[in-house]
Amino acid sequence: MTVKATYSTPMLHVAEIERSNRFYELLGFTAMDTDRCTPLGWARLHCEGGAVMFLRAEHPVDASAQAFMLYMYTPDLPGLREQLLAGGVNVPPIKYPGYMPSGEIQVADPDGYAILVSHWGAAEQQTWESGSPARSNRKASFQRWRPSWIFGHNADLTAAMVLQ
Repeated sequence: MTVKATYSTPMLHVAEIERSNRFYELLGFTAMDTDRCTPLGWARLHCEGGAVMFLRAEHPVDASAQAFMLYMYTPDLPGLREQLLAGGVNVPPIKYPGYMPSGEIQVADPDGYAILVSHWGAAEQQTWESGSPARSNRKASFQRWRPSWIFGHNADLTAAMVLQ
């Protein structure tokens, strides 16, 4: 038997865990565990298919120096966008890049970490599972997109973590 690590959970340093919890709840996360201190020192949140942990930062947070972003999916991107707007989040219009023709938004969390959310509904899943040419085209488009995006016009975000 091979021993392996499982269930990766990114841990982000944040200025105020309570504020981060409220923001991530708008994305569908639920607080599962905290240290129960006042103020909170750490918290773990779960969503369908993913998790994130927050650790209270001892120094000011510079999100651009963290080189980190979260990439998430939703079956109703317009609905999620409206929910975020209603919650006071500044959300740009939905974009339709070649690697994600069904739509994508990018927002910043309260500490400035980048969060990208793409529409991924039944049609996208069916296309993906079928192994159709559309899947191959999307993968090829993503490969062309990724290097220029990560190291080009958005150089402050130099790494990505996909939560699925």
